[in-house]
Amino acid sequence: MREVVFFLEEPSARAMLEGFLPKIMSDSIRCRFIVFEGKQDLEKQMVKRMRGYRVPQARFVVLRDKDSEDCRQVKKRLVGQCTEGLHPGSLVRVACHELESWYLGDLAAVEAGLGVTGLARQQHKTPYDKPDDLPAPARKLQSIAPAYQKVGGSRAIGPHLDPANNRSHSFGVFVVGMRKLAAQ
Repeated sequence: MREVVFFLEEPSARAMLEGFLPKIMSDSIRCRFIVFEGKQDLEKQMVKRMRGYRVPQARFVVLRDKDSEDCRQVKKRLVGQCTEGLHPGSLVRVACHELESWYLGDLAAVEAGLGVTGLARQQHKTPYDKPDDLPAPARKLQSIAPAYQKVGGSRAIGPHLDPANNRSHSFGVFVVGMRKLAAQ
């Protein structure tokens, strides 16, 4: 069995991935999640944790929010840390601006997961047609789905995310990377 180790900045990412990954990955791949206490903690501990990981064939995936930083600089810094952590082939993905951008890119998943009716038909309207451009997607999601809570909402939405029908470009890049990793 192959193993993929996810380095995540927050518990909501794990909650979403646990529901979503079975759609795009084989059961023969074991997923482990190492959840940090925010992006600073992730970046502070990442090198040490990678170097200390003792499963020789493990592959690493680092997932972090862009927030207000330049996504190219974030990715460059994280790729450098993976190299320093002795895992230069790690998959690094940045959610633009936040993980909630991925949810806003698939309002049908939000509707199904949270039981909010009428959202899916708004998908092709501004700002949902380009969710990665929203500077505060978590706040926007909360405004259209007041019951949304980071971890519980992510757990509810994750299984409904459609990898072929999501308007978030950063989500699409994540899916393509995960499929390539799974095929190796």
